[in-house]
Amino acid sequence: MWVKKMSPLVIYVSAAYKDYSENPNSAPSPSEGTYVCFGGNYSVRFSPFAFPLIKVSNFTEDVLPSLEEQGVPQLYPNDSIVDYKKELRSLNRELQLHILELADVLVERPSQYAKRIGDISSVFKNLHHLLNSLRPHQARATLIHIMELQIQQRKQAVENIKRRREEVQRLLKDAFITLDGL
Repeated sequence: MWVKKMSPLVIYVSAAYKDYSENPNSAPSPSEGTYVCFGGNYSVRFSPFAFPLIKVSNFTEDVLPSLEEQGVPQLYPNDSIVDYKKELRSLNRELQLHILELADVLVERPSQYAKRIGDISSVFKNLHHLLNSLRPHQARATLIHIMELQIQQRKQAVENIKRRREEVQRLLKDAFITLDGL
């Protein structure tokens, strides 16, 4: 006997959008709370200003947990304005130094490698946190670039249409002249 199985996506969509057949403009309310993604804990909070250009007020935005919340010492200044380039270079140099120290410790005192591994892990987590805090800027820059490309493509399409129109008008004019001569 054949049993039809529903995929988890179909089950979720049918449960989340159960009112859809009655009201097609309805959507599930955004969920708030925490979730785990690739081993990192993230929290979602309600933000009516997450997308100010869209006139919908029920968007959520992800909140990047601070290093302190993750139990990692922060190795760069906790200012509101961070010079990302400078701090990333500094952390990169510090990482290189710690890796060289680890090599030295492994050769001379192999029993003391755990502290160096912890230091390297802390530097990696700080680098990762700095890079993740740049993700919104990267997303905005990518969207701006995509939109500029779309504008350029549409301008080229308009120019092609204008050129074709002029060509058709010229052909029609030549055809009328030819017909008038007969």
